[in-house]
Amino acid sequence: MSIEREKRTIEKMIKIYCRAKHGSPKGTLCPECQELLNYVFKRLDLCPFKEEKPTCKKCTVHCYQPEKRKKIKEVMRFSGPRLLFYDPFGWLIHEIREKFVRLQSLR
Repeated sequence: MSIEREKRTIEKMIKIYCRAKHGSPKGTLCPECQELLNYVFKRLDLCPFKEEKPTCKKCTVHCYQPEKRKKIKEVMRFSGPRLLFYDPFGWLIHEIREKFVRLQSLR
């Protein structure tokens, strides 16, 4: 998955979370969620794997601070299933990629 696709996906997930949990208008983020998104983008820009980056769940390098990692897990846990309704194609790509990475690790 490209870094840019990863950014678009996580941005959608944070927007879904922020709208549901913080009541933010559609397409906008509260200051807390905007800060989290900025942090995630910065970490993705600095990713040592670049375009070969695995999904965060499968990554061997945990580059998030513990508190931020806890928060992004919460966001992903909430928004992941809902992403199917907001971005079915993006969700499908993410799921296929997860399965592919899982198969690669079994070899």
